[in-house]
Amino acid sequence: MEKLLELLEQDCTMPVEQLAAALGEPPEAVRAALKQYEKDRVILGYQAVIDWDQIRRETVTALIEVNVTPQSIDGFDRIAERIYQYDEVESMYLMSGSFDLTVIVSGRTLREVAQFVASRLAPIQGVTGTATHFILKKYKEKHLVFRPQDPEEKEFIFV
Repeated sequence: MEKLLELLEQDCTMPVEQLAAALGEPPEAVRAALKQYEKDRVILGYQAVIDWDQIRRETVTALIEVNVTPQSIDGFDRIAERIYQYDEVESMYLMSGSFDLTVIVSGRTLREVAQFVASRLAPIQGVTGTATHFILKKYKEKHLVFRPQDPEEKEFIFV
């Protein structure tokens, strides 16, 4: 039922009956699948994507590139585990390319994020360097556009 997961990713508030109708399955089968996905930790949680700028909540989000020296047995996992346990860390990814980890961090101010990097992230044993990029404006996140274009503004791209 991979289609069920796709539907949930688009709108996790969709009622079971509506999901069942879209899938052509009985509601009981959809409920059972959801319960199993949750038990197996395929579904880790349900979350709304909020445009905090709409309510004038001041937050700062940064993307931090982190270079590390991998541990002999655990590779990147042990260092990653130390980093992702901080409350400020929203998301974290192991990367290929010129840096090892991407850490997405939020705070109330630029200073708060900078202090997190300087006092908590950079001193971790195995972290060899960081580069912080502050997110100035979000256009799209998790397939959701933050400010849809007016019809007269739309550009069409044909591939």
